[in-house]
Amino acid sequence: MLDITTGVTSDCSGVSRRTFLRLGGLTAFGLSLPQYLQARSHHPEQKAKAKRCILLWMQGGPSHIDTFDPKPDAPVEIRGEFGTVATTLPGVRFADVAPLLAMRTDKLAIIRGHDPKNGSHGVADHLMMSGHKFNASLPFPCYGSVIAKERGYVDGMLPFVQLGRAIDRRFNGGIAGFLGDQFNPFEVPDDPNSPAFKVRDLAVSTAAERQRLDRRYAMLSDLENYQKTVESAGVVKARDEFYEKAHDIITSPAAKKAFDLTLESPKTREIYGRNQFGQSCLLARRLIEAGVQFVTVTDGGWDTHTNNFRSLKDRLMPRIDRGLSALLDDLDVRGLLPETLVVWFGDFGRTPKVNPTAGRDHWSTAGVALMAGGGLKVGQVIGQTNALAEVVTDNPVSPQDLAATIYTVLGVNLHTWYKTQDGRPIELCPEGKPVKELF
Repeated sequence: MLDITTGVTSDCSGVSRRTFLRLGGLTAFGLSLPQYLQARSHHPEQKAKAKRCILLWMQGGPSHIDTFDPKPDAPVEIRGEFGTVATTLPGVRFADVAPLLAMRTDKLAIIRGHDPKNGSHGVADHLMMSGHKFNASLPFPCYGSVIAKERGYVDGMLPFVQLGRAIDRRFNGGIAGFLGDQFNPFEVPDDPNSPAFKVRDLAVSTAAERQRLDRRYAMLSDLENYQKTVESAGVVKARDEFYEKAHDIITSPAAKKAFDLTLESPKTREIYGRNQFGQSCLLARRLIEAGVQFVTVTDGGWDTHTNNFRSLKDRLMPRIDRGLSALLDDLDVRGLLPETLVVWFGDFGRTPKVNPTAGRDHWSTAGVALMAGGGLKVGQVIGQTNALAEVVTDNPVSPQDLAATIYTVLGVNLHTWYKTQDGRPIELCPEGKPVKELF
C-alpha cells in the first residue's frame, strides 16, 4: 500500500508542496525508519556539556517587538498594541502576552542581539537550522541530523525526532542534507493532543498489524533492489541490518512507552496546555528522558502580515508562554535542565512599523532567540536593538553564531569535517563563534 499525503506551507509564500511520501507509514523523505537508524558508530564523540537538545521552531518568524524585546517608549506605530510586564531581571520587560515566561527569566538567556541576516521563508529554515546559507547545489545538515550522525541511537531509541510538520522544506530546511537521508528526522506529524494520537510506525499491537508490517518491509526491499539496478553503485545502500533494528524499535516496549502520553497525569497534561504545541513539549520531555538525543518541536502560523496582535494574543503566545514555561519547570524539577539545551527561535524578526492591516512584515536585521539549560549562564539579556527595534546595536548574534553555540554546548567540534556524497570535504561550522557570554 502506497500512502501519499500532501501538505501546504502555512506562511505567506502560499507554495504547495509534497510533504510526506509514505510506504505503509514509513516515509521515504523525512521518515524512513530503517534508513534513519543507519548512524555510523566509528566517529569519535566529543565530551558533551549537554546530553540532549530540544529545539522549538516558530515557522513564519515571530515578532521580536511583541514578545521578548518590546519598545514601550517608541511611537505607537512601532510599539504596537501590547503593554509590557516586569520580569525577574531588574529593568527587563517582556510584552504582556508572556507573563509566565516573564517569571522564569532566571532560567533564560534572552538574545536580543539576534541578527537573522535573512528575510525569506524557506531559505530561513535552512539557515537558522544549519548555520549555513542556502546553497542549491549543497544542502547542509540541520543540527539534529549532525547529532544523529555523531551519537547514533541510545538504548534502542531514535536519536532525532521531529514533532509536527511546520518546517519549510523547499530549500532543504530541517533535513540531513549531504549527510544522507538516514540521518533525517523521525517525523511525527500527528497532533499529540488528539485523543486518537498514535505514532504509526510504532503502533503495531496485533498479529494482523505485524503481518502488514512484514509485507511493507518486503515491498521496501523489492523497491530498493529495483533501485540498485537503475542507480549508480553506492547511491542506494544495503539496509538489511537496519530493517532488523527498525523491527526491534517498532516492537520495543520502551519506544512505545516514551510516545505514550496517556501515562502522564491529567494535571501534568493540563499544565503544559491542551493544544498541539503544549503536548508536543510534554512529549519532547518524555522522549529525551527515554534516550532521544535531539527533538525539534515545530509550531506554525507566525507569519503575521495581518492581524498580528490578535493572532499573538489569542492564539500564538498563550500556547508558547504556557508550554515553554511548563517544559522549563518540568525539566528543572526532574534534574534534567542542566543537561538539556532548550532553544527557541524562528525564521527572522518582523518589521518595527505596523502595516495598514495591523500586521508586521518580514525583517532581516533584528530578531530574538531564547536559550535555556545545557549548563549555560542564564538569567541574562545578550545584546540589544536600537530604540525602534530596527537593528542590533550591541553584541550581534548571527545564525552562524547560534549554530556554533548549539554545537559547542552539545560537545560537537566546530571543525569537524564531513564528506559529501561526491567526496568533497565540508567543515561543520567554519564561520560562527559561540556566544561567549553564555559560557
